[in-house]
Amino acid sequence: MCSAKPSQLFLTIAALTVVTGTSVLGDQVTLKNGDRVTGKIVKKDGDSLSFKSDAMGDLTIKWADVATLASDQPVWVVLPDGSTVSGPLKTTGGRVQIAAPGQSREVPVAQVEAMRNADEQARFDRLLHPPLTDLWSGYIDVGLAAARGNSQTTTFTTNFFAARVTGNDQIRLYLNQIYARGLIENRVTDTAKAIRGGWAYDRNVNSHLFVNVFNDYEHDRFQNLDLRFVVGGGLGYHVFKTDIRQLDVLAGISYNRENYSIPLSAAPGASNSRNSAEAFWGDDFLYRLSGITSLKQSFRMFNNLSRTGEYRVNFDLGIDTKLKKWLSWQISFADRYITDPAPTRKTNDLLLTTGVRLSFAQ
Repeated sequence: MCSAKPSQLFLTIAALTVVTGTSVLGDQVTLKNGDRVTGKIVKKDGDSLSFKSDAMGDLTIKWADVATLASDQPVWVVLPDGSTVSGPLKTTGGRVQIAAPGQSREVPVAQVEAMRNADEQARFDRLLHPPLTDLWSGYIDVGLAAARGNSQTTTFTTNFFAARVTGNDQIRLYLNQIYARGLIENRVTDTAKAIRGGWAYDRNVNSHLFVNVFNDYEHDRFQNLDLRFVVGGGLGYHVFKTDIRQLDVLAGISYNRENYSIPLSAAPGASNSRNSAEAFWGDDFLYRLSGITSLKQSFRMFNNLSRTGEYRVNFDLGIDTKLKKWLSWQISFADRYITDPAPTRKTNDLLLTTGVRLSFAQ
């Protein structure tokens, strides 16, 4: 039978509450302005800390704004020398103390390269050495438009994209096509027929710098373009990468061979093909407008080195809104500009499409 007095029992419970308060409250982060948030550490990546708050949901906090951090659950911390230690942690005097099994480690807060909870560490480990058949994700877009009555037109578009992203590299495959047919002067004829596709590979050199190689193919009947074959490579730089925004810039050189169905000049014996060396530069940008809507933009400028003053421009912009985990509604805009098209052809081709997007992921 317990003989403790009520006052003693109260003091014991209060003491236990103070001692175990971290376990009750979960992980804690205190900002330099005095604000304190409780919940769960997700990861520290680059200059930001991802934190799941009990009251406010998912938060992205600038690492420079963090004053103290504490967790009674194991957290994997990447040290300045690239090694990783795991254990409960806390910050004291501007240093992070990790209670690793068998030993404790300490590092200045500013020198923490990365930080992950158990779930994020499992995802990171999976990305290190996966088989080539693993980690693929992407989507298929389908668009269809038809008009009947005073005019008769049919337009069909498809777009395929797949990517395999690991901790060290990225493979991308892409293919899109447009086919349109209409009744013109009581005669059914094709009004658009184009196919574009290719692949790209990025290999990280460090957390910001990467090597890029790519190979593009293009056919456009109404540009009289039988085939454009482009292969190139260069260097890229991850300007920033967060859960909300990502920006890459890149530049390099490429080789472009074009074959046309008509001669490229009126001169006797004019060739139907041409070869060019090019210098290219551009960017890839991703912005998550909300939890269900994302914007993606890609720009490439190809300056012709073989014929100075000529150039090509590829610009793509797309917005997709998730209706379900695997289903979205998308709007895409594409612009292809060339200063020296085939004779009688226009310099600019614009394409605006919308339709459903079917997503897949491993």
